[in-house]
Amino acid sequence: MGTTAVKRRYPVGAEIAGDGVWFRVWAPARKRAAVVVDGTRHELEREADGHFSLLMPGARAGARYGYLLDDDPTVYPDPASHFQPDGVHALSQVVDHAAYRWRDASWKGLSGDQVLYELHVGTFTREGTWAAAERELPWLAGLGITAIEVMPVADFPGRFGWGYDGVALWAPARLYGTPDDFRRFVDSAHLAGIGVVLDVVYNHVGPDGSCFKAFSADYFTNRHENEWGEPLNFDGPRSEAVRDFVSLNGAYWAREFHVDGLRIDATQSMFDSSEEHILALLSRRFREAAAPRSTFIVAENEPQDLRLVRDYGLDALWNDDFHHSARVALTGAIEAYYADYRGRPQEFVSMAKRGFLYQGQWYTWQKQHRGTPSRGAARRSFVWYLCNHDQIANSLRGLRIHQLSSPQALRAMTALLLLGPANPMLFQGQEFAASAPFLYFADHKPELARMVEKGRREFVSQFAPVATPEAQEAVPAPHDSRTFERCILDIGEREKNAHVVALHRDLLTLRRTDPVFRDTSSYDIDGAVLSDRAFVLRYSSRDGGERLLIVNLGETLDLAPVPEPLLAPPEGQHWEAVWSSEAPRYGGEGATPPEQDGRWHLLARSATVLASAAGERRIRMKESNKEQK
Repeated sequence: MGTTAVKRRYPVGAEIAGDGVWFRVWAPARKRAAVVVDGTRHELEREADGHFSLLMPGARAGARYGYLLDDDPTVYPDPASHFQPDGVHALSQVVDHAAYRWRDASWKGLSGDQVLYELHVGTFTREGTWAAAERELPWLAGLGITAIEVMPVADFPGRFGWGYDGVALWAPARLYGTPDDFRRFVDSAHLAGIGVVLDVVYNHVGPDGSCFKAFSADYFTNRHENEWGEPLNFDGPRSEAVRDFVSLNGAYWAREFHVDGLRIDATQSMFDSSEEHILALLSRRFREAAAPRSTFIVAENEPQDLRLVRDYGLDALWNDDFHHSARVALTGAIEAYYADYRGRPQEFVSMAKRGFLYQGQWYTWQKQHRGTPSRGAARRSFVWYLCNHDQIANSLRGLRIHQLSSPQALRAMTALLLLGPANPMLFQGQEFAASAPFLYFADHKPELARMVEKGRREFVSQFAPVATPEAQEAVPAPHDSRTFERCILDIGEREKNAHVVALHRDLLTLRRTDPVFRDTSSYDIDGAVLSDRAFVLRYSSRDGGERLLIVNLGETLDLAPVPEPLLAPPEGQHWEAVWSSEAPRYGGEGATPPEQDGRWHLLARSATVLASAAGERRIRMKESNKEQK
């Protein structure tokens, strides 16, 4: 059977083609290559550009295979394997992506603002599988989640891990189920009205199980450095195949798994001087593959470079500034990379109005300028969060924010998060105050495990309390299975902490249904500092509706007089309190309207939402005038 009659979907990997399988691999430094399929060797044909290929009649989905290179006796897994059922060191398996019958034909994708939920499949449920996570989708939909951001699933070595040391970038991790199990999860999410955003890592590959160099050293470059490993080669000699490998990998997740978006890890370490940056190429090809579905692409970018949105076609960036300011405001801890934040009201007002706090100013912690201007950027260009996998784990015990702050202050800050102008993101369990920590865990071979443990201790030692010898000894070993098991959520805590669930559900309902809050592009926003711990945000919709979000993170505050124009109601209207973080259903002590008789009384550590309403104040004024006559 000739190869000219069949068109490949991807440049590398094993693809079902007619009544056989087309194997193709890139190994430009090799003279010969063969594929071993179910124990039988078959020579591959060398192509001029360094690829080797063979269209093998009679081969079927489920076949196990690997590659032989020159005289090397090792049978290597496919660098573009679509499944590694026995682990990343073992043989690859042919997958028929067309066999699954999708049910999501009516799903339109992700557009507009999102409410994100970061999820680690292995710890989200006791079983740690796609099937178990699928059962929780209706609950997440009822909470108000619009998109699940799944931590990396590209297969990695060991029994557990975060996924950021993946080596089989095209193979869904076997630990969580089969490729069809992943498809079924995405399919069911769409039926529940939830999109799926996949966390992907293209700045390096993991240190264990990577076979890339056996095929070509050109997958990597030594012209750049990053802290996790060798950077991938996006702009050096023979980089075109690497650019295709990565950019079409993104397209693969969209086309074969109906993924709605990508969260791209540590983009500051994806180095590229090409005319079309790899991030722009990745974004373009992902959207083409997903069409006509709408998509959402977000990046982690430590320097906070908004050119990724403006020039490379991404939708949003994680906003570490918001997390850091909120963390300082809630805990008072100012150390390590929190040192350049004070958690003051002006910081939250500025972020609500302008996005990032650091837009080119000097950043003391890094001893350099940080950030780029965000003038003109849409509010949905930012993702806010109080927790994520890194920020919880970057500590001694992986404690969650509710274990480090007062319940009252956290409720108020949660109101800012979920009603703020950015896309809010929750980390799994945050919505019910989960007791499980989230620690760094990675199951590696003994020598590598010792190195990783040492590196972890050194990393968290940037926080002075964790640098003491006693604390260093207490840092949980990443390779210890008990470290992983401690992080598994107890779903039963949803009922135990129903008041916390109610807080999140009510706020997300308000965000979704309120005519002002529900579309961040439809209102103007302004803000003012009311005290050293209190501030107000005023939302003014273009159809005339107005909302106030008042946040007081300090003691009870009485304002009289009130020389702040943002507290004045629209002409001929008055303010009505429509929500309070101190409502008893959330565990609060009860609340009264903050404005009474011209005075403002702001409860300690609380948040209040007020809506403009017409008529009542004018009537009262007339009645008062009548009485005077």
